[in-house]
Amino acid sequence: MKELINKWYRNHALIYKLLLFLATTLFIVYLFPKTGKFKYSFEKGKPWQSENLYAPFDFAIKKTDQELNLEKAQITQSSEIYFNIDSEIKNEVLDNYLETFNIVFKDSVSVLNERFSLFEKGQNAINEYYKYGILNSVYAYDSERTVILIENNIQKEKIQFKDLYKQSEIRSSIENILNDGSLYIYKDDFVSLFFDIIKPNITINKSLTDNLLEEELSKISPTRGSIINGTLIISKGQVVEDEQFNILSSLKTEYESQVWNTANYNWVLFAYTLLVALTLLMLLLFLKKYRLDVFSNNTKVTFIFFNIVVMIVLTTLVINYNSQYLYVVPLCILPLVLKAFFDARLGLFAHVLTVLLLGFIVPNSYEYMFLQIIAGIVTILTVSELYKRANLFISVGQITLIYIIAYFAFFVIHEGQITTLKLDTFGLFVLCGLATLFVQPLIYIYEKIFGLVSDVSLLELSDTNTKLLKELSNKAPGTFHHSLNVANLAEASANEIGANAMLVRVGALYHDIGKMKNPTYFTENQSTGINPHEELSSKESSDIIINHVLDGIEIAKKNNLPDRVIDFIRTHHGTSVVYYFYMKEKTLDDKTMVSDFSYPGPKPFSKETAILMMCDSVEAASKSLKAPTSSKINDFVENIINKQMDMGQFLNADITFKEIQAIKKVLKLKLANIYHLRIEYPE
Repeated sequence: MKELINKWYRNHALIYKLLLFLATTLFIVYLFPKTGKFKYSFEKGKPWQSENLYAPFDFAIKKTDQELNLEKAQITQSSEIYFNIDSEIKNEVLDNYLETFNIVFKDSVSVLNERFSLFEKGQNAINEYYKYGILNSVYAYDSERTVILIENNIQKEKIQFKDLYKQSEIRSSIENILNDGSLYIYKDDFVSLFFDIIKPNITINKSLTDNLLEEELSKISPTRGSIINGTLIISKGQVVEDEQFNILSSLKTEYESQVWNTANYNWVLFAYTLLVALTLLMLLLFLKKYRLDVFSNNTKVTFIFFNIVVMIVLTTLVINYNSQYLYVVPLCILPLVLKAFFDARLGLFAHVLTVLLLGFIVPNSYEYMFLQIIAGIVTILTVSELYKRANLFISVGQITLIYIIAYFAFFVIHEGQITTLKLDTFGLFVLCGLATLFVQPLIYIYEKIFGLVSDVSLLELSDTNTKLLKELSNKAPGTFHHSLNVANLAEASANEIGANAMLVRVGALYHDIGKMKNPTYFTENQSTGINPHEELSSKESSDIIINHVLDGIEIAKKNNLPDRVIDFIRTHHGTSVVYYFYMKEKTLDDKTMVSDFSYPGPKPFSKETAILMMCDSVEAASKSLKAPTSSKINDFVENIINKQMDMGQFLNADITFKEIQAIKKVLKLKLANIYHLRIEYPE
């Protein structure tokens, strides 16, 4: 059991990657649309590119959304409306009318005939109003709409909506009754009387009306006609017109539904899982073969997988909301972020794989993949020195322009003209470009969450006014000056071979901070002429010199320097020997072990750390040059770097002989400038 636990512990990093791989694969498959994939692509108004297509099975032709909406609108407009009628209200109004009329017109009507005529007109009006009834509210129904009156849950009458009186019509109706003749003088009192007694008696039966409408709508068939198995649907080269497009769309929907909802569900799911797993496996293999340092770091692998998943989630959410906004998703943030923390090649590789995965869920997948891959390539080629804000704005502008040009080209290919071109889509690309600018704060957030370091942070660390560098300049001014010189040499060398100049400069500035612990034991800080090594043995002196590497790592960790910077402290001497004290001790004891006077390493494992080792050794040793000439400097640089190569210090670094020769050339030129040498002319 203990052996099993130890075995698991030894392989915990690999087990973590396996679990991360499986979890990411399953999550991405979960996000994929729950349908099979129709193997044909087609567009309305474009020729059918595949072979003649025959119906593979019987299927119904689905109605378009426009047809369904029109049919629903027609049923809604023609459906019957149910109203409840209260017949008791009419009798109540008539009784109130008699009583109120006698009170209002008791003395005001002097002529008996006029009084009788006025009473009769009012009574006739009430009978007219309540022939069908008065509505209790305002309803926006068409006047020809059929209305069914219900009294005591029994259907009483079927009429048109215009036959019902609205309360707003009562006043004008009463006024019209008395407009002519001698009764006009009683109009105001008569109108006032009616407003006191008239009550609505018609109320809508909403539940019954809505239920019957829903029942009618539910009877709408989503299909119209059918296609029999073996029927020719479309021939090769035939233009996809409206009818063919509807039939093909119906076939696609039916096919995908059949594939996913039958026993083939598990096979389709398995196939999706295989493809996603294969894609992510390619990423892991790329990291293992070409970016072993990234592959070995679980945090970095997690970071890469996390960014891929975020882009897929964002795209899925936008598609589920409205696929028209697909190009608003700033997919180019992915290569920007990965380039900022790693390198361009890894950024582009991950971007292409992400686009391939998104091809499963986006409409017009070929067009989408082409645009996004081209945009990713432009992103990698144009974005350099991301810490410079102007560069980011320029690159985002170029990316947006590429989107617009590529989309315009696809549109012309599809439509054959530009009159129907929608400028709104160009606006989406502009929004995408603006969203891409969010990469700056996003990089800062990622640095804090994942503990990574970007060129933006390196720029901050390169400021010589930082607390740690000011402390170095105060405690060990000679070392600080040496570090500045090394930084200049290393930056120039990195630029020459295309390495990360900002990273190597920062590494050079901090590589000797361990000397702050015992500054006077290093010659560049011995301003008084007193050498404390004279009172120590060779082994003790050697230990102090070697320990400045370990002290530097300790100081760097206390000050939260990134691991990428600490790597320069750890490797800038590799496994080289403190040669002076080794030879001094060897004269006293022939059995002296060279390992006792060697730095613990490790050896440089990148171009940048290899550059620092070369520049540090050359700059430090150059102080011993007496009466330097061009030939002396050439030999001097050649000897130091060749000795490091002979000792195998660069075996772990991905640096070539050609690049080393270029670095030598830069160092020779820089040293010649430092010593103000003239070119030696032949005699």
